[in-house]
Amino acid sequence: MTLADTVYSPVWGGILGLIILILDIIAIFEVLQSGRSMLSKLLWILLIFFFPIGGLIIYCCCGRGYARGGGVV
Repeated sequence: MTLADTVYSPVWGGILGLIILILDIIAIFEVLQSGRSMLSKLLWILLIFFFPIGGLIIYCCCGRGYARGGGVV
């Protein structure tokens, strides 16, 4: 077994997928508990659902400000 086989094994892909799933669920709960309008909540949830990695990154960069009281998104 080479180093490449160890690093790129399916186990790591499964662990990474599980981590992304957990982070997406946390972000969705955070969106649901925010004071946003229902339409805004729905759009954020759809973005996170259809684009799990990209939606999570966009939400962490742009969407969390509202939850902390600083954003308008």
